[in-house]
Amino acid sequence: MRAWLRDRGLLLANAGLFVVFLAGMALAGVGAYNSDQQSHGEPKLSLWSYLRTGDFVEAVFENWESEFLQMGMYVVLTAYLFQRGSSESKPIDGEASQDADPRLADKRTAVPWPVRRGGWVLTVYEHSLSTLFFLLFFASIALHAAGGARAYSTEQMEHGEPAVSAWAYVRTSQFWFESFQNWQSEFLAVAVIVGASVYLRERGSAESKPVAEPHHATGA
Repeated sequence: MRAWLRDRGLLLANAGLFVVFLAGMALAGVGAYNSDQQSHGEPKLSLWSYLRTGDFVEAVFENWESEFLQMGMYVVLTAYLFQRGSSESKPIDGEASQDADPRLADKRTAVPWPVRRGGWVLTVYEHSLSTLFFLLFFASIALHAAGGARAYSTEQMEHGEPAVSAWAYVRTSQFWFESFQNWQSEFLAVAVIVGASVYLRERGSAESKPVAEPHHATGA
């Protein structure tokens, strides 16, 4: 069991932190929501009822969409672009192992099934990582629109205005403000780690070059 946990520690730690922070978001969110309800003379909601509100759905998925967009774009951009000296870049001088043609791999070794299968299956598999992130991005942006439309409509009706559909909400400046405020921060964070990893180090981290590596050394 100890070896199993060690081999999956990075995934398990991040999954655990996700659950903890999502629960914290829900608990803090229902408290803030009920405070607002009370100030308007409206009844409080239970935690379960709050989780089904447009406010909560919108808040969750507008953040998820930016994360998946960032990671999908990062996977694609790092396939084609370079940053000399950064641990986040493929090597500039010489060939990178990531560029090797899987069709030339020795099928007698423990290669993934799609590599062994070849054809269109391999073509899809070659880009499956970015595909996953973009599918999650589009699903998240759709749920952001759906939740945002419900929250926006509730506020509209409180002011005697008609409710809006998800498609109508997507065409509002409010929707794009919510999206852009998250997208810009994600790409700022990526730009910082790409640039900072040229000159700064974190001993033991896979996201850093070895501490004694010269600044101009590129890639892992």
